Amino acid sequence: MKSSKLIIDKKRCGEALGSAEIRQFINGFVSGEVPDYQMSALAMAICCRGMTDRETADLTDVMMKSGRVLQWGDLITADKHSTGGVGDKLSLIIQPLVSSCNVAVPSLTGRALGLTGGTADKLETIPGYNASLSIEDFTRVVQEVGVSMTVQTEEITPADRKLYALRDVTATVASIPLIVASILSKKLAEGAGTLVFDVKCGSGAFMKTIEDASLLARRLVDGAKAAGRKAAALVSDMSMPLGSAIGNANEVKEAIDILSGSNNPLYREEIELSIELAALMVSLAKDIELDEARVQCKTNLSNGSALVKFKEMVEAQGGNLKSFEKLLSKPVFRFKIQAVRSGYISSIDAGTVAAAAFELGTGRKKQGDKIDPLAGIKLDVKMGDRVCVGTPLATLEKSDSPDGLEAAAANLLKAFTISPNSPEGRSIILQRI
Repeated sequence: MKSSKLIIDKKRCGEALGSAEIRQFINGFVSGEVPDYQMSALAMAICCRGMTDRETADLTDVMMKSGRVLQWGDLITADKHSTGGVGDKLSLIIQPLVSSCNVAVPSLTGRALGLTGGTADKLETIPGYNASLSIEDFTRVVQEVGVSMTVQTEEITPADRKLYALRDVTATVASIPLIVASILSKKLAEGAGTLVFDVKCGSGAFMKTIEDASLLARRLVDGAKAAGRKAAALVSDMSMPLGSAIGNANEVKEAIDILSGSNNPLYREEIELSIELAALMVSLAKDIELDEARVQCKTNLSNGSALVKFKEMVEAQGGNLKSFEKLLSKPVFRFKIQAVRSGYISSIDAGTVAAAAFELGTGRKKQGDKIDPLAGIKLDVKMGDRVCVGTPLATLEKSDSPDGLEAAAANLLKAFTISPNSPEGRSIILQRI
């Protein structure tokens, strides 16, 4: 058995690690035989030297097998993973929509950290909703309802949880092999037979360039297929926020509006992207043509079938939507911003919007911080809209006190670019993989 030091040194010199070496090191890290400082050293070596496809596949496999791996028997299953964005409440729409098309969706999700919102936090603004189900309850809800969204338990990929905690404090998050292994190990462990990835690209995303986003998308798809899963990916534009709401409770409200059939023009792009990602999941899972799957998804979004699945899931996990409506009616402190010149909205910088929302209390600086469920931003305009001086652009909200609203509003105003000419249209979907 090779020493941990020699394995680190081998990767530091740019050599490919063997399957047995990767398995030995990661299993030793999980058991405590390999100390954190050596795991941090290997992560830095991987970050600097990279990994081959085979090494990445081996790392993914041993991380997946470090905990429980779920099996779903004869159920047709699929799940979606997003790399995170601003106003990205798509999981709240897509997962019940796919379930309404007779594809079960076992979905392990996450919480907010930094500027990136967490689906679990959004769902937990629904009073009573349990986003921390045991594996047994998670399995039961998927089998009975057809969809469940809950956070990863300690039984799933403990290697990833331990490793990510180190990566976050050692500046080794931005490594494609480590990102791929982290995402895929969790998704493979949850057992879905089809995986579809939404890789965001732009100022409000982790991947800023289409080249980096495309590389990550390709690696995720190839890795999932190598593990025996059906897979596809879309690279989508996150240079501007999705929809109108950025926050937690307000994003759940917007998702419910869409599931209820709303055709609000501010929702157009997120509806388009939701249908396309859902159709990919249904098409691959059921082995039908994409056009047929797309028709099913459009129909079930408009006829209320997807909303029924969402309500069933919420009820099965303890949530009370009537109490949620009461929560939304609670008074909040508001601050509105308006256009200071006339022209056309040519861009709304997603990163700047996310930072302003974060100032209001929508996210966490560190694990354990509390979020304000009613804090957030509601955009009143989209790219291409004609505005005049005084046209409302957005409303900022928080529930605890008005402190910080004006400062966040001043920063939010910087996100809007108003130009004299109407901008060219953009496509929300940049690439298909």
